[in-house]
Amino acid sequence: MILSHIIASVPDAELHGSGATEITALSCDSRQIKPGTIFFALRGVAADGHRFIPQAVEAGASAVVLEDTACAPTCIPWVMVTDGRPAMARMAAAFYGDPTADRPLIGITGTNGKTTTTYLIEAVLGAAGLPAAVLGTISYRFGATTIVASHTTPESTELQAAFRQLADAGAKAFVMEVSSHALEQKRADGCHFDVGIFSNLTRDHLDYHGSMEQYLHAKQRLFTELLQPTAAKPRRRAVINLDDDYGPQIAERAACPVIGYGIDHPGDVRPVEVAITVNGISGTLKTPKGEFPFTSKLLGRFNLSNILAAVAAGIALDLPLTAIKAGIEGHATVPGRMERVDNNFGITCLVDYAHTGDALHNVLATLKEIATARIITVFGCGGDRDPGKRPIMGKIAAEMSDLAIATSDNPRTEDPLAILAQVRAGITPLNIREYTHGELAAQATFDEKGFVMLENRREAIRLAASMAQPGDILLLAGKGHEDYQIIGTTKHHFDDREEAAAAFGEKTA
Repeated sequence: MILSHIIASVPDAELHGSGATEITALSCDSRQIKPGTIFFALRGVAADGHRFIPQAVEAGASAVVLEDTACAPTCIPWVMVTDGRPAMARMAAAFYGDPTADRPLIGITGTNGKTTTTYLIEAVLGAAGLPAAVLGTISYRFGATTIVASHTTPESTELQAAFRQLADAGAKAFVMEVSSHALEQKRADGCHFDVGIFSNLTRDHLDYHGSMEQYLHAKQRLFTELLQPTAAKPRRRAVINLDDDYGPQIAERAACPVIGYGIDHPGDVRPVEVAITVNGISGTLKTPKGEFPFTSKLLGRFNLSNILAAVAAGIALDLPLTAIKAGIEGHATVPGRMERVDNNFGITCLVDYAHTGDALHNVLATLKEIATARIITVFGCGGDRDPGKRPIMGKIAAEMSDLAIATSDNPRTEDPLAILAQVRAGITPLNIREYTHGELAAQATFDEKGFVMLENRREAIRLAASMAQPGDILLLAGKGHEDYQIIGTTKHHFDDREEAAAAFGEKTA
């Protein structure tokens, strides 16, 4: 594709040099430049891409997109833009043939619930005859095509390339998680959304955003800017969780019509009657297209909220109720989201990605509703991330469990013991018993509510399995689908599901 065709999608682009230059690749990483590539000189948090223009030119870049004319090369075409990030996103969409312009695209943003909701919507779309690709935390996938997920929402050049590959594989619709980082960095600006979903907003990523206000502002971009009606997508809709404190505010500022959903704050989509048990959820849902009964194998109130979001998305796309019902009922599980680990001891063992205070509270609140015996929780807090949530998670885990085992998550470059000390600070005011590892291992049970600090996650899971008795619920929280643990800067293979299975294999009673 020639340069002039790629930049036509950016209104303020000023071309200097030949627009007939043939372009075969796009990159904002000077180390990946080869002949035929456009190099995007972006101003980043850690470095300014303008500094690397000489290296990109030397590596064979065919053109440069920049914001500072003082850095313009003299030997190849260059393009001046006001803001490099949205320019790159729109140019990437053009380069890959604008794959979201003629297919439904549903974007989901929020602190929790995004991944499960994408799977539910995928099932609904499939039941409606629209086989969908899903781009999210776990992977970017469609049928037999799977692309390893570098980020929840990748850089715009990677994102548009993934859309193209998945469309070529046969995807007739796209469902994607849209992270706050991606919205802040305008990675999704080249996307043509049909529906945007807001699930909730609780404390997370403050190490990046700095405050809840900035975190909220990033999320709002999907609804205030990226859902504005266009010629390509005139019938856009915002789907908003009205149960969340921020939901009404986001709904009020949305640039398109809103479909609200809620359990406690009735919206357009709401449950009329619902039963939540250890076997799943059942009841009746009311929608603008009518009521219908449903059953689901998913567990808990928070998954009922995810179901409402998926139903509302189906309504926003004007899909038949029969397809919406079939999709909801046909979906069974999501990797690492309340995923069961089978055992022969009558213990309900669940692995869940809950890694924020709100997510952990939601999971444990659900388990307390359905528990018939004790709840044992293994959890940790990631290193090099928001330290403020550590005491919060410690308090929630210890308060809502019979035994809380605080351990490592991905400690990264932080001292795991220092992280655990911050977790303990949230537990201490509860005045519950602190056990030692040796004490619990010796007596093979616990006689009163308490907690234990055990740095090694493998040992923590084995201790929890050894403590659990028939009827107990064992929750392994924080890592979910992840099959690694980052210690220092090294990624080691580690999967909570595998570790739990091994622990049960060693259990004798």
